[in-house]
Amino acid sequence: MFTRRRPMMTRTTLQFSCIVQTLLQVVLDNGIVNVTLSTPAGMITGIEYNGIDNLLEYGYTDNNRGYWDVVWSQLDHPKDNIDKLDGTNVYVVQEDDDQVELSFVRTWNSSDTGLPLNIDKMFVMLRGSSGFYSYATLERLEGWPPFRMSQGRIVFKLQHDLFQFMAISDDRQRMMPTTQDREKGQVLDYPEAVLLTDPANSFLRGEVDDKYQYSSDNKDNRVHGWICSDPPTGFWIITPSNEFKTAGPVKQDLTSHAGPISLSMFFSTHYAGMPLMVEFHDGEPWKKVFGPVFIYLNSVSAGEDPLTLWSDANEQMLIETEKWPYDFPLSDDFPYAEERGIVSGRLLVKDGYINERLMIANSAYIGLAPPGELGSWQRENKGYQFWTRTDKHGYFIIRSVRAGAYSLYAWVPGFIGDFKHDSYFIIQPGCEIQIGDLVYNPPRNGPTVWEIGIPDRTAAEFYIPDPAPGLMTNLFIHHTDKYRQYGLWDRYTDLYPTEDLVYTVGSSNYKKDWFFAHVNRKTDKNNYIPTTWKIVFDVKNVIRRGDYTLRIALASANMAEIQVRINDPNTRRAHFTTRRIGRDNAIARHGIHGRYWLYSVNISGLELVNGRNTIYLKQARGSYPFTGVMYDYLRLEAPSQGD
Repeated sequence: MFTRRRPMMTRTTLQFSCIVQTLLQVVLDNGIVNVTLSTPAGMITGIEYNGIDNLLEYGYTDNNRGYWDVVWSQLDHPKDNIDKLDGTNVYVVQEDDDQVELSFVRTWNSSDTGLPLNIDKMFVMLRGSSGFYSYATLERLEGWPPFRMSQGRIVFKLQHDLFQFMAISDDRQRMMPTTQDREKGQVLDYPEAVLLTDPANSFLRGEVDDKYQYSSDNKDNRVHGWICSDPPTGFWIITPSNEFKTAGPVKQDLTSHAGPISLSMFFSTHYAGMPLMVEFHDGEPWKKVFGPVFIYLNSVSAGEDPLTLWSDANEQMLIETEKWPYDFPLSDDFPYAEERGIVSGRLLVKDGYINERLMIANSAYIGLAPPGELGSWQRENKGYQFWTRTDKHGYFIIRSVRAGAYSLYAWVPGFIGDFKHDSYFIIQPGCEIQIGDLVYNPPRNGPTVWEIGIPDRTAAEFYIPDPAPGLMTNLFIHHTDKYRQYGLWDRYTDLYPTEDLVYTVGSSNYKKDWFFAHVNRKTDKNNYIPTTWKIVFDVKNVIRRGDYTLRIALASANMAEIQVRINDPNTRRAHFTTRRIGRDNAIARHGIHGRYWLYSVNISGLELVNGRNTIYLKQARGSYPFTGVMYDYLRLEAPSQGD
């Protein structure tokens, strides 16, 4: 259960200035920021800053401006329910000259029909801080009924008339359409994507707006938000750590989008599908702390450039990240720095077909996550994960690890597959574990015959077309994230209207000749048919008595089935099939990657011929525009010299 706290009185006067004005709200005010919370529910109804009475939209009800929520369902009744984690009691955790922390609590009992979790939702304001923090502990006790959750987040809906400029990263910043612009626009293939036909800002006319264009990997999603130009004011969500997020550093999720809305996403099935549905069975107990995240507010004087607010927010993000783990949260479930551990070592790579000597695993992703199978970290959704990257010499330090049992996982850009240490690691408070040198042996059976792409778990290196005329988002013209344009899946049909892609090893260039997504061909408005790609290659002297190996690494899969045939596209039975895989929907959501898959296909030398050969890759599931895969990398290996 949660730490015991004393109930809030009907009126409290603090030197810090936390004042309960009525029985229905409490105001936190440190002289810089004024935050109003409903009681006992704990909804954020108002944020006063820089002379603006409320940064949140007045047009919404009190429980629909700033709030936590969870999307959940019963296992035997899959209809989604939205629970805004309303508190039923409010407590003062601390009230002094330096800090106020409030706790909004709801306790579940067996007579309840709602979300079977105990909720402890905290808000913290510090002296001299231009913002406030929020975090929550969700708890399920042993024996409680089964259910599933698909999403957990904090939502802020800002004033429509004030916040019109959004910033996600240094190169994703723009004036945004309003909610009214979207309502007047033309809905495209799914409700989130709208063609702006009559926006208030004429410069946006003819553009596509889609919230998924602004998604980010966990590792990149440290700060995002909005800028008001008059008075120049910034609203930012800063995430100082990803330890409480699911599925590792390259899991993608939403950030900010038209509304204006800012989100702090803790878990979701976006870009992953059902494997990231948080399910509880058989009375399984669980407890997890999400956050704290920092809601940062900044301003400049009238006449100064409002865009400098983004630079300042980035600097504040670095300050918050450096302070992690924070030393102020008062929940017993949040461990301080001295209660955590450190793991360090060095990662090397052994692939004798590339280099006879051990190679340095430069910029590898390496992390601790709950014990599981090889690569299971990208499906893990209940525990904590701690990731870092190796330096140019392969060394790594994983800091601030919560006490518990973990497996050590890694993957190395430039090499296929996953690494997992054979042993479990038990982290004790204050421990420092030095592992020494680790060696990753990536999958490899023999020398490379040919390869297509770069093994980096994305399809970004392949050919990405321009969007269709009339379906363009100007921000992503000549952008490194060109794949975020809408409707690129149908551009395959424009490029290959009757015949499918043919890639000839030795003359084709994957940057120009390999389409970024293996999708269906559109034959009319509502019909999509399967497609078969060809890889044509020459083998001078086939090794008959050995097995060749085809490595197929996928960056994404959505309701797809890849069938492999060798030298005959019409064989009734495929040489290999993935069967139907994936629900990450990254093709529709402009993701360039989703969940990683790796397949190794043995091909007998008897199936190849001296001279020209063809491997046929058929995406066998039709009827839907977003069915398909994105390849990460393909490689054909000859039999090993020992075969």
